Amino acid sequence: MDPTEREHPVKGRSFALLTAVAAFAAAAGIVPAASAAAVSCTAADAAIYTPPSSVTAAPGTLLACEPVTLKEVPGSIPMKAWKVQYASTDVAGNRIAVSGTIAVPTAAWTGTGTRPVVAFNPGTLGLGPQCAFSKQLAGAYQDEYEGDNIAAALKAGYAVAATDGVGYLDGQTHTYVVGANAAHALLDGARTAFQVPGAGLSAGTEVGIWGYSEGGAASLWAAQLASSYAPDLTIAGVASGGVPGDLKVTAAALNGSAFAGFLADAVIGLSTAYPKMPFDSLLNDTGRTAVTNVKKNCLYGTILGFAFADISGYTTDKLTLDEIYALKGTDGRTWGEVVDEQKLGVGIGTAPSGAKYPIGFPVLQYRGLLDEVIPAATEDSTRQAYCQAGVPTQWNTYLAEHLLADGAAVNDVITWFGRRFAGQAFTGNC
Repeated sequence: MDPTEREHPVKGRSFALLTAVAAFAAAAGIVPAASAAAVSCTAADAAIYTPPSSVTAAPGTLLACEPVTLKEVPGSIPMKAWKVQYASTDVAGNRIAVSGTIAVPTAAWTGTGTRPVVAFNPGTLGLGPQCAFSKQLAGAYQDEYEGDNIAAALKAGYAVAATDGVGYLDGQTHTYVVGANAAHALLDGARTAFQVPGAGLSAGTEVGIWGYSEGGAASLWAAQLASSYAPDLTIAGVASGGVPGDLKVTAAALNGSAFAGFLADAVIGLSTAYPKMPFDSLLNDTGRTAVTNVKKNCLYGTILGFAFADISGYTTDKLTLDEIYALKGTDGRTWGEVVDEQKLGVGIGTAPSGAKYPIGFPVLQYRGLLDEVIPAATEDSTRQAYCQAGVPTQWNTYLAEHLLADGAAVNDVITWFGRRFAGQAFTGNC
């Protein structure tokens, strides 16, 4: 067999075997025991965004759901959809709750095996609570959304599990660009899809993972953590576009640029996830006001409000990025070490390689050749790291800038997933 060819999962496993495996996995705490506490989809909308006082359920357990109409998914696609709240795990190992959306076409699945699920993470939406992807899809707020991506997946017959990501529940702050948080929320969203009453999805069905920009980093982190965090999922492939693989390279390009607002989101997201690191004590009055504003804004408000801003202007000591990286938190780590923990392509390898992050499925990466937001150097180096590690990788480029490259790639991504779900042999183009 070609070393880049992926073996298609065995179809038609016996019910007895699946039951035994599921029972063992649930007992081990690696998958949610859905039958133990079935959830009725009758939650009020406010309940989806109200964080529980505590979360003890296994990661991926459905905590609450409500039927919803996805007003911002174009094409009048017959479907059933739900807003959901589900259990996940943060970077510190704490059980948390996350919100998201599950959608399933009403047309019968006619492809190979059972209906696949595409787990989707949107690009940057902003830190304001109103920016949550589930709220934008439902039409409660519209700033920037990726309804076309969701529509394309549904038109292909795939179910969709779209996570909001960590930190969009009431009183929280989204932990933007924190790799483990993003990966866990994305993988647990896929697990949750199998538990929604009326969704009709089969446990063990194949899962594709997809995201662009912020979502591109999230989906690649999901690829890297899948084998250790969600071994119960049968992942057919991961598609990741516009990936900010190295945050230091990305931050250097964003600082003082027209898109400095993305850096503001990142600084606040990281400081939220890593409270032992110095942050509030570094800010001057302008910085404190900026933090308040960033936490209220969605995408365009953030871009317009912080265009050409330099991070040094928000600190009492006019600190540069390099000076901030050298600062230590109460746990002894430096900011530079925390930022480096988010770097993609480090410690990866093929499934039998013994690597820290074994990846046993194909990966598609893509970017716009005119990308003015994410430096080409980091997108190219992330792809090269995957190729050098022997992970079967396809690399696509599009004559488009950052925002338009996402739309330019949609049809190719859907076609690529179709081949993965059909079990076709894969050879990358490294």
